[in-house]
Amino acid sequence: MASRVDVAVIGAGPAGLAAAIAAREQGAEKVLIIERAEQLGGLLPQCIHNGFGLLYFEQDMTGPEYEKAFIAKAMSLGVETRLETMVIDLDAERGITAVSRKHGYMRFKPGAVVLAMGCRERSRGAVGIPGTRPAGVLTAGTCQRFVNIEGYMPGTRYVVLGSGDIGMIMARRLTLEGAKVEAVVEIMPWPGGLIRNEVQCLHDFGIPLLLESTVTFIHGEERVEGVTVCRVDAERRPVEGTEKSYPCDCLLVSAGLIPENELSRKAGVELDPVTGGPVVDQNRQTSVPGVFAGGNVVQVHDLVDWVSWEAEAAGRAAARFADKGELKAAAGVRVMPGDNIKYVVPHTISGREDVTLHMRVTQPGLKATVKAGGILSKRFRSVRPSEMVVLDLKGEALKEAGLKGELVVDCEMRGGG
Repeated sequence: MASRVDVAVIGAGPAGLAAAIAAREQGAEKVLIIERAEQLGGLLPQCIHNGFGLLYFEQDMTGPEYEKAFIAKAMSLGVETRLETMVIDLDAERGITAVSRKHGYMRFKPGAVVLAMGCRERSRGAVGIPGTRPAGVLTAGTCQRFVNIEGYMPGTRYVVLGSGDIGMIMARRLTLEGAKVEAVVEIMPWPGGLIRNEVQCLHDFGIPLLLESTVTFIHGEERVEGVTVCRVDAERRPVEGTEKSYPCDCLLVSAGLIPENELSRKAGVELDPVTGGPVVDQNRQTSVPGVFAGGNVVQVHDLVDWVSWEAEAAGRAAARFADKGELKAAAGVRVMPGDNIKYVVPHTISGREDVTLHMRVTQPGLKATVKAGGILSKRFRSVRPSEMVVLDLKGEALKEAGLKGELVVDCEMRGGG
């Protein structure tokens, strides 16, 4: 017999918490968060650096502070939680199968589901680095947990492959703990994280950033002894004769994030091959009615503030669906990426209501103008693939435009990056 809940949220990170709170505030009576970890908050407890909440709360907070504010609100609203509970199946009828050591085998039949599973890091295997398999090769997020939660330093001398935000933040963190960071190695011609992290974590601490370079070999048998770094050409292939060795006892991989969508696939949710997340409409409803998604499971965000806002939209829509048993899909107009735009979320909009578009460019540049058809153009001093571009469209302007079928978003630039 399946337990009945109004809205079930899978994942208790910043997206899951925000979605559950929004669903309760929208009127859903029984909101349940299902989380496989032993605590709420996702990765926020290990993110002890500041930079959270600057947009959402208009104050500079650490990850645990940001997490605490949302947990307190969720608990005050009576949101139910099942911790250390693994969702093993989600079907197209929104049936959830979960297991836990405490509660055993469980079945839920929620009125609506919010996917908030977040994302995972690319590992060495996903990047494909040649060499032996010694100890000391780990992702930046794993190292962050070791240092900030477990109080354990995995090594004393590091090379970081990839300039994602976690990688740059850990380069600074390890330096502050007395370790030596030889270099941060990035295969692209531009950094993979926020400018503020590039400046505050690398430049301010004198940590070299090697662009258009990659690790081509890992040395060592039982333990990492060093890595070989090469320059790459325009096709991202190592250039012969540019090899340089860096001694180290740890290699941190910070080569990007992948949305966790195994459950989405089981439910038959359509996925975007570019973002790796579900195709969603303006209400963050997926291709499966009653299944919504928000946060990094949809697209990898730069800032947790945007994760929370997107998940709130999903939570409110899920509550409305659970109440009425249906929700008119905001799928009147397909939003298409145009020149120098990699993707746009949401994928479909109503063409009648206010909407915020999130997108990334394919190339960096200066003096950029982002145009949404003939409706709106917005100028930016600079744009980079590592930093999300946000465009707000007003419902009145969309109605006046009388969109038919699709809206193309382009980015024009007058200077190189």
